[in-house]
Amino acid sequence: MADGRGRSRRGPRTASMADVARLAGVSSQTVSRVSNGYAGVNEETRRAVLAAMQELGYRPNSAARALKRGEFRTIGVITFTLATTGNVRTLEAIATSAAQEGYAVTLLPVAVPTQDEVRGAFSRLEELAVDAVIVIMEVHLLDAATITLPPHVQVVVVDSDAGDRYTVVDTDQAGGARAAVQHLLDLGHRTVWHLAGPEGSFAAQRRTDAWRAVLTEAGRVPPPLVQGDWSTESGYRAGQELARRQDCTAVFVANDQMALGLQHALHEHGRRVPEDVSVVGFDDIPEAAHFVPPLTTVQQDFAKVGRLCVRAALRKVRGEGAERGTTLVPTRLVVRDSTAAPPRRDAP
Repeated sequence: MADGRGRSRRGPRTASMADVARLAGVSSQTVSRVSNGYAGVNEETRRAVLAAMQELGYRPNSAARALKRGEFRTIGVITFTLATTGNVRTLEAIATSAAQEGYAVTLLPVAVPTQDEVRGAFSRLEELAVDAVIVIMEVHLLDAATITLPPHVQVVVVDSDAGDRYTVVDTDQAGGARAAVQHLLDLGHRTVWHLAGPEGSFAAQRRTDAWRAVLTEAGRVPPPLVQGDWSTESGYRAGQELARRQDCTAVFVANDQMALGLQHALHEHGRRVPEDVSVVGFDDIPEAAHFVPPLTTVQQDFAKVGRLCVRAALRKVRGEGAERGTTLVPTRLVVRDSTAAPPRRDAP
């Protein structure tokens, strides 16, 4: 439709692939190859096509391209919480690794871990057009009878114990916890207390089981378990309790944030770290080296977990297959100044 002066009201026409081809002096097929990032186009031609695209304001139709190629170059991520360091750093690693492969990431947080919510999350991701889904969820959810993942969706699971039903990538939680507890025993502590993560967490359960196993194997009676919720505040509350126990000379804490709260409470009660109480954390967050004193902790390789998740997801997308079962990423004990031999009165 034109106005009274004969001008179109529809605005300027969107540049087409043919327009780009004419301006660059190449075929539409060459423009398509450049647009899709295919090899086989010499650098001079590629620069000419890109310059023509920029001059004309041409934008490739990614949706049409995806339908034609049968892929959307997008990975969906479903997670039930972004409140923990592990989930956030794993998500960051997934996004970085996906970008390096030319894929985008669509995040879908799920507030309530129920079958309906999980099913709805997968439905929404399918509507958003993703090639595969990475799920960051806890073991108890996957093992529950109410939770199943759609069989037709390419799925990789993080932080779980789903066994052979899915492709799982996780940190070696048990190995890291064992190293932490053994370090404290090797320093000469009679036993090691444990400030655990929440009951519903797979990672917390793995670390607790390993703590108890190492003490039992060493002939030591595990002290009563102290429960936290990953937060610094819960570590502080637990520290108020443990600081009053003169028999507590070593604590393995399930994450670094709780270890920070614990050290704060110990300081308030006049219990020095590490002279009176040794503390080991888990995660090796960037701030751990700057605690007072710097925290001995178990380092998780979140970047490698993210890379392996993306690699497994893309193998599924490309039809190359991905082994079911669990791939464990090793941990490393980082010894700093928060651990030492116990006070003389506690020496064996």
